[in-house]
Amino acid sequence: MKILDRLAVPIIQGGMGVGISMGGLAGAVAACGGMGVISTVNIGFREADFWKNPEKANRRALQAEIAKARQIAKGKGIIAVNAMVATTGFADLVKTACKSGIDAVISGAGLPLSLPELTKGFDVMIAPIVSGGRAAKTILSMWQKRHNRKADFIVVEGSRAGGHLGFTREEAAGSAKPLPQLICEVICEAGDIPVFAAGSVFDRTDMQEVKSQGASGVQIATRFIATEECDASRDFKDVIVRANAEDVMILQSPVGMPGRGLKTPLMKRVAAGERFAPKQCIRCIHSCDPAKTPYCINQALIKGYYGNYEEGLFFCGDNVGRINEMTTVKALMEELAAEWSQI
Repeated sequence: MKILDRLAVPIIQGGMGVGISMGGLAGAVAACGGMGVISTVNIGFREADFWKNPEKANRRALQAEIAKARQIAKGKGIIAVNAMVATTGFADLVKTACKSGIDAVISGAGLPLSLPELTKGFDVMIAPIVSGGRAAKTILSMWQKRHNRKADFIVVEGSRAGGHLGFTREEAAGSAKPLPQLICEVICEAGDIPVFAAGSVFDRTDMQEVKSQGASGVQIATRFIATEECDASRDFKDVIVRANAEDVMILQSPVGMPGRGLKTPLMKRVAAGERFAPKQCIRCIHSCDPAKTPYCINQALIKGYYGNYEEGLFFCGDNVGRINEMTTVKALMEELAAEWSQI
């Protein structure tokens, strides 16, 4: 069955790593007919053995979160994982998700050229996250040539998205092509593959703009943080709700690409040239050299999860300043579904 036939609402809840989007949020979104997404990134950080055996802890936690999401969704919607190519556990966690009965795997932060092979033999949809037509063309061509496999859908993410970005620092700061143009580029390469638009999609006006360019649906992440069902701590959510547009910055991640998040004291000090040597390293990112990295992104994200504003990293989209109150997944999904249907 094609993705649009399985979604009552063409909305994907974006994956947010290290505890922000896990089984609770993903299950609630799926229960409303959308696609709930569990991030695989260091998902086992709360496990007792995480720092000694991160691979085992991540596998165990991923299995548990998928089961939790399934229980909450009660057969509705789609449960997916978001797996970052840049992480060392990418292949292992994709395979774990497939064995756990995941419906779809979405992958970015690099070119997921191996995704068809990793999911072979499983009834699972696969989708790349791309930043434009060139990346889409490369991935789709390689998947077809090497594996005779098409993408089930594509997520095109604009430069105003939160978290890691597939753009240069200058592009992320404002010089990148606008999302509607990127959608057109990707659709030209996608053919009949559904394309979902992400990055700065917030309300009816934004959805109308991307739908008019041919997008089949949207992916939204930051708005789901301010929901009761989001897996983040209440302190994390409070930081997001209080944030203004002026609090957002483009930061450099140890992953090797720019990202968008809040101007926390830690991020300001890093931007000023200070270095914070990792106290522990689990080698979670291929490109990260613990001897040279300015800070440990894993530790910063974990501290952010617990609401430590001084030492934490809080990824968010460009529209975070428009979020002013808490809501529920049900209320948010009903609002978004109604606006999409009226376009």
